[in-house]
Amino acid sequence: MTQAAQKKKGEARAEHRFINPRGAEVKTRDEAFASTHADAAPQALETQCKLELHNGAVTFGIEVKYDPNTYPHVVTGGKITSGICGAPWDITGGSIGEQIRLDAKRSGQGSCANSITIVGEYQNPPAYRGTYGFNGASSSFKHTTRYEC
Repeated sequence: MTQAAQKKKGEARAEHRFINPRGAEVKTRDEAFASTHADAAPQALETQCKLELHNGAVTFGIEVKYDPNTYPHVVTGGKITSGICGAPWDITGGSIGEQIRLDAKRSGQGSCANSITIVGEYQNPPAYRGTYGFNGASSSFKHTTRYEC
């Protein structure tokens, strides 16, 4: 190898930079690919999706917060934002998986029921078909709830 070729090869190595998973520059390739628990990115504790519940002429807008690290996903909060008397309603719990269950309490004004329970089974295309009811009942009205996200 000529001296010029050796020089070019050495320059290329000097310009190479190594970055670890957090985006910090490190000195060696081994450091860049070494994974310690401290370097690992934290898992998301909560994410959200939008659902739309349909029952004939009635449509509820639903924003659900859930833990993506569980399955079925544990519902951690959210709101029913529209389409129901006394909106908004605070989602207090439930789960999303092969089946859906959402429990909510009225936080808006009105003389409506104080709670709602929505249940259903997964179907394709992505949606849930089931029932909902008020004040402890969960089978009073049929619905199809589809993903908006």
